[in-house]
Amino acid sequence: MSDDQRDQTPAEAAPAPAEPAAPAQPAGPEPEPIRFFGTTWVNHDGGYGARRVGAAAVALVLAVISAFLLRFSYEGLEIGNVGPFLSISVVILFAIASSIAFVKTWESFSRRQPPSSDETALKGLKAIGFIGSLIAYFLRCFVEAPGEKLRRTEYERAAAEFTRRRSSRTGNPAARRPKRKK
Repeated sequence: MSDDQRDQTPAEAAPAPAEPAAPAQPAGPEPEPIRFFGTTWVNHDGGYGARRVGAAAVALVLAVISAFLLRFSYEGLEIGNVGPFLSISVVILFAIASSIAFVKTWESFSRRQPPSSDETALKGLKAIGFIGSLIAYFLRCFVEAPGEKLRRTEYERAAAEFTRRRSSRTGNPAARRPKRKK
């Protein structure tokens, strides 16, 4: 033993490496978290109601602020004297973009979009019509957490599939007796 090792007290000695924990058997499928709600949507616990009210209030406040900002920018166009064609075109553009964003956001709460769908092509349009997305989020918070129904359906289907698979595997298959031939 070296001098350094003799001078160390047992408390100073390097701790023994802990054994890695064996991976636990999953108790079933895990629920997918929802933005701002986490997994509180499963049992409606952990401040779920307050989160829904808060998300709805924030979405509404952001939509109102955004509408005021768009109004100020429209007034800027009027002050700039750009002409009626451009002013009306901007209003129509934002109205169409907001309505498309509302519809696409509302649909996204009830069904999953494939990754290669038109959603990626509409990202720019949804960014322009962000007020429509905020209004869809606000209205959906009155019913449920946005996307809760979709995730609940998927989670319940996965849980039923898991219990069906687990219940069909009883015992050790190697210990089964061979079937008797008649």
